[in-house]
Amino acid sequence: MADLAVETPAYIYDLDEVRRAHRLLCEALPQPSQLLYSLKANPHPAIIRVLALAGCAAEICSPGELAAALAVGLPPDRLLYTGPGKRDADVDAAVRAGVRWFSVDSLTGLRQVRRAAAGTGSVRCLLRVNDRVPVPGQGLAMTGVASQFGVDASQVEAQPAAFQVGVAGFHLYLGSNLSDEETLIAQFATAIATARRLAGVLAREPEVLNLGGGFGAPFARPGDLPRFATLAARLGALLDESFPAWRRGRPAVVFESGRYLSSTCGYFVTRVLDVKQSHGQTVVVLESGINHLGGMSGLRRLPPIAPELTSATGNGQALTQAIIAGPLCTPLDTWARAADIPAVKPGDIVRVPNVGAYGLSASLLAFLGHPPPREVVVDGGVITEVSQLALVRQVLADAQQPGAATSQAAQCRHTLQPHGTATS
Repeated sequence: MADLAVETPAYIYDLDEVRRAHRLLCEALPQPSQLLYSLKANPHPAIIRVLALAGCAAEICSPGELAAALAVGLPPDRLLYTGPGKRDADVDAAVRAGVRWFSVDSLTGLRQVRRAAAGTGSVRCLLRVNDRVPVPGQGLAMTGVASQFGVDASQVEAQPAAFQVGVAGFHLYLGSNLSDEETLIAQFATAIATARRLAGVLAREPEVLNLGGGFGAPFARPGDLPRFATLAARLGALLDESFPAWRRGRPAVVFESGRYLSSTCGYFVTRVLDVKQSHGQTVVVLESGINHLGGMSGLRRLPPIAPELTSATGNGQALTQAIIAGPLCTPLDTWARAADIPAVKPGDIVRVPNVGAYGLSASLLAFLGHPPPREVVVDGGVITEVSQLALVRQVLADAQQPGAATSQAAQCRHTLQPHGTATS
């Protein structure tokens, strides 16, 4: 995507790239299957809407994400509400809004949804499972260790009767940010085997088998999406062996993705404020830092920022081993401590690629109160929308009003006109 004349700092999202990523991932998955977009990666309404129209349902984990999904017209019965801890009020509101699928991580969570759904007769729970051992090669381990995520498989095996009421399937998300096909196959093979074993323990075939995702993508560095040439065929064979009726929808097979679907759609542009020498090292100070990009890197949710900055001028000798810092009043506000970058000067605009996922949504935006970046939506090479979190703020504010989720669900139920099939 060519650089656009926009006021900095700004995230720029290309909807054509979102569509391409969706197509590539669908081609890599066995069919029939359902793909959920994980709003945590980027809850911008334009991205949610494009993926919904392409056939994606959504995975949400907060009242704000529920409000964002409903605001673009996603039917509430196409939402999976996840998360290891949910407030009673939030579960109650989601049920009233029409959400019918929840992932639960404990007996407490299962009982909580049962109470909220009493009398509805249509709410279903997926039991998220924490397997016995980690799968080698995980980018971020989500199973096989002590964790808030999932019920230990051993607990299900020891107390099957406790999990036989209200559980309609399994949710197994074993790792994150995996770009190697062999690692993904190992992860999914373990998940399928665990689901097969626990289905036998509960003496019930699952209605839904959510195998999670973890599909990797480049972050804050150049690169394209990984391709998984044989994943669909190999996963289909594994499912054929353990769940022979899956191709007829018993169980319905589900995958999730946030990072793969949105990472490469976005880049970030910001301006150089200062270039100076300090103790023999070049320091480049930008108008953006961890408040706008990379705030969660310190929590290991994201790789450390190692931006490959580009200058609009391209003049002068390249800078080596430079500190790339932001404007915040803390020494922690650095993207890199020893980066090789093109020569830049105050006023230059620099760019960070592949930050459509876990960019603004994973920032420390409230820290020190600098203005938020703009978000610029491009469709077909044309800017179609420029906002500065105004829409998101309004959605979140509306979500705090009593009955707001239920009202939004009623208003938005028919606003989408999806094309294609629901099995994406």
